[in-house]
Amino acid sequence: MPQLNIADFPPQLIWLAITFVILYFLMAKVAIPGISDVLESRQNRITSDLEEARRLSEDADKAKADYEEALSQARSKAHGIVSELKASMAKEQEASKAELDAELANKAKAAEASIRKAKETALSHVREIAADTAKSAVTKLIAIDVSDKDAETAVAASMKGDA
Repeated sequence: MPQLNIADFPPQLIWLAITFVILYFLMAKVAIPGISDVLESRQNRITSDLEEARRLSEDADKAKADYEEALSQARSKAHGIVSELKASMAKEQEASKAELDAELANKAKAAEASIRKAKETALSHVREIAADTAKSAVTKLIAIDVSDKDAETAVAASMKGDA
C-alpha cells in the first residue's frame, strides 16, 4: 500500500495540511455563516411568534374582560327591568284592588238598601196582614166590627212592645 510507504509521508502530510486549510476556510466562510443565519432566522421567528402569541393572549384577556363586564351590565339591567315590572305590576294590582273594593262597597251599600227596602215593605205588609187578621179575629170572636185604623193602631202598639 502506497499510503503506508514512509517515503511518501511528507507529500501526503502537505496535501493533508492544504486540504485541511481549504476545508477550514470553506467551513468558516460558507457553511458556518449559512448555518448561523438559519439559526438566527429561526430564533427571530420564534421570538416574533412568542410576542404575537403574548399580544393575542392579552387581546383575548381584554375581550374576555369586556365580555364579562357587558354580561354583568346586561344582568344588572335585566334585574332593574324585572324590579320595575314587579313594582308596576304591584301598583296596577293595588289600583285594581282599590277599584274592586270600591265596587264591592257600592254593591254592598246597594244590597243593604235593597234589603232595608224589602224589609220595610215586608214589615208594612206584615202590619197590614196582622191588622187584617186581628180585625177578622175580633169580628169572628166578639162579633164587633173594628175599623181598619183601630186595628192598625193596635198592631203597631203590639209590635212596639215586642221590640
